Amino acid sequence: MNYMALFYTHSGAIKYDRFIKSNGYPCELMPVPRKLSSNCGIGAKFSFDGNIKDIVSEDIEKIFTVENKNYKLIFEND
Repeated sequence: MNYMALFYTHSGAIKYDRFIKSNGYPCELMPVPRKLSSNCGIGAKFSFDGNIKDIVSEDIEKIFTVENKNYKLIFEND
């Protein structure tokens, strides 16, 4: 499944990109689509097949599933 993670800070996005890639999953840092908004403006688009809760970090603000440019919020950090 494809996901878009939004972050509180740029450094959090970079740290998460390294984490995902070190676990063998493809990841691309990119500007956050305007309709999703974000504190830092950089998001990580990645693919992952396991339980999303296993890869949530404290740096993540929100996670959306991505299907044909449609986004569905599945996680929000309080």
